[in-house]
Amino acid sequence: MPSLVFALVSLTLVAGSLAAQGPIKVFLSVDMEGITGVATGDQLSPAGFEYGRFREFMTADVLAAIQGAREAGATQFVVADAHGNQLNLLIERFSADVTIVRGSPRPLGMMAGIDSTFSAAMFIGYHSATTNPTGVRAHTLSSATFAAVELNGRAVAESDINTAIAGGFGVPVVLVSGDDAAVAEVRQQVGDVEGAVVKRSLGFHSAATMTPEAGQALIRARAKAAIGRLRDFRPRPINGAVTVDITYKNYTPAEAMALLPGVERRTAHAVRYQARSLFDAVRFLQFSTTYRADLTP
Repeated sequence: MPSLVFALVSLTLVAGSLAAQGPIKVFLSVDMEGITGVATGDQLSPAGFEYGRFREFMTADVLAAIQGAREAGATQFVVADAHGNQLNLLIERFSADVTIVRGSPRPLGMMAGIDSTFSAAMFIGYHSATTNPTGVRAHTLSSATFAAVELNGRAVAESDINTAIAGGFGVPVVLVSGDDAAVAEVRQQVGDVEGAVVKRSLGFHSAATMTPEAGQALIRARAKAAIGRLRDFRPRPINGAVTVDITYKNYTPAEAMALLPGVERRTAHAVRYQARSLFDAVRFLQFSTTYRADLTP
């Protein structure tokens, strides 16, 4: 009985502490390659025969994270649909108090909608970097275009860039879901972040995966644990000037990008840009993935 009383008192203190700090706003950036069950391109684009089904699973993984965060005291949510055309989530499945950011291009890309009022950021359905030899659909920003993206001389994943964006607003990353390689990458940078490993990578197009039901249960539990541990996490900004190095898989993009003022062609496939800040670097990366000469309204 004393142990039960102690547990109840502890829970009451935690709940009171969370309430005292005001509303807990959670920002969720959602990709698709790391969603439970995803293994190939057949699940990832409207042309794929399983895309419709996996939009359902993607939405369900996000809803599981929101539910777990709510159970721990979170009160407000913004969800950034951050995969492909950024129009994947089934928005009618979300409650009326959730804001969903969708469409492209947009400021801050995968992190559009975040600001300094958030208590935590969560990465749902993330994948590992293009330089990682393991990981389902491993790439950074563009699987078709980039062989490497580096910030200040270090090869980065999308999770690295987005962790720094969150950190620039004073927001810590508290949870990542995806395959084992993706979760390991985030933990290497952030530390003891909550991780929901919903599948184990067997190759670029293969995985040993949980069922959607099991994956959603794990995400819900880890999200709840993450909000319960908010004081354990710290923002991870990149301060000062940032050197951006991009290595393309082809010659012509490097040649074309080097025509821009401030962009130096380092090798046949690589360019460098000296950014004044992380957010300047992010704008440059967005341009490099978005601009085409044939763009029309």
